[in-house]
Amino acid sequence: MTARYRKTTPSSTAMALLTLLAGLACSFSASAADELRVRFSWKLKGEYGHLYLAQDRRFYAARDLAVRMGEGAGAQAALVAVVQGQEDIVIMPGIFAASAIQKRMPIKIIALCHPKTPVVMISHPDKAILKPQDLEGKIVAHAVGETGTSYLGTFCAVNKIDCTRIKMVQMDAQSRIAHFLQNQVDAVSIYRTSDLPVLEQRTGIKFPILDLAQYGLVVPGLAAVTSDAAIARNPDVLKRYLAAVGEGIDATRRDPRAAANAVAKVWQVGPPVDVIEAQVRATIDAMVPEEGKPIGWIDAKLIEQTIELLATEQAVDHPRPAASLFTNELLAN
Repeated sequence: MTARYRKTTPSSTAMALLTLLAGLACSFSASAADELRVRFSWKLKGEYGHLYLAQDRRFYAARDLAVRMGEGAGAQAALVAVVQGQEDIVIMPGIFAASAIQKRMPIKIIALCHPKTPVVMISHPDKAILKPQDLEGKIVAHAVGETGTSYLGTFCAVNKIDCTRIKMVQMDAQSRIAHFLQNQVDAVSIYRTSDLPVLEQRTGIKFPILDLAQYGLVVPGLAAVTSDAAIARNPDVLKRYLAAVGEGIDATRRDPRAAANAVAKVWQVGPPVDVIEAQVRATIDAMVPEEGKPIGWIDAKLIEQTIELLATEQAVDHPRPAASLFTNELLAN
């Protein structure tokens, strides 16, 4: 008797098993991404464009990261959330982090994109303030904790001008610009990376500018900050995040409009995309990398200068050493 053979196909049970295994594989792959909670110290602005472009172009996902970003309501609240483990990273002005560390908060700066905060003093065209000496005899709006005027004593000393001849009017941070636009003060300090493009678009005025950093006010700006505990617990995750951010910065340099569009997608009540793009461009222009170092690299000498600034302006007793404020270990060389 001749044996008969026939071509067989997998049974329905086997097919179901293969489908289940494939589904489990996909599920495992999806769950493999490490979650990272990133909080801004303030509201949305074009300053965060490179972070959203990195998300749009899947630079985080390519490094097995699931990054959630959210607005904040001040540096202090964001830092407390990081220390308590509710957030993983805060994007904030480095000077505020340095001040918190001097007060013994267990955090570190892990990347500093703006070694010099792009803060400027704007004035009215008919009372233009273009150099430090022009501040003498003027009325300047001031708010507690505001970068541009909180360190004015140091600025005056560096530029050899008489600070007693500058009238500082203290007011709520949110009302400073309104008082300026109503001509109640002669000058107000703002960020190139956020306020300036919005004001120029809203008023149609090109305001005279005094660039504080250009005249010696070196204050650490845009930085990534995390807790000492997070660094000890998840150094690899933080390294991958900073590498993806670096890629986002490079992509933003090539295409600022794309970064502006990435922010505009999530900024429901934001300004026109042209204004966001101006914020993005100002942000990228202020990112001046140290030769041979990755973007975000922190210069120890700059941190030492920051400690001296804080000791002078905030009367810090027993300042902590520079090495306790930052680490470059998480940045790719």
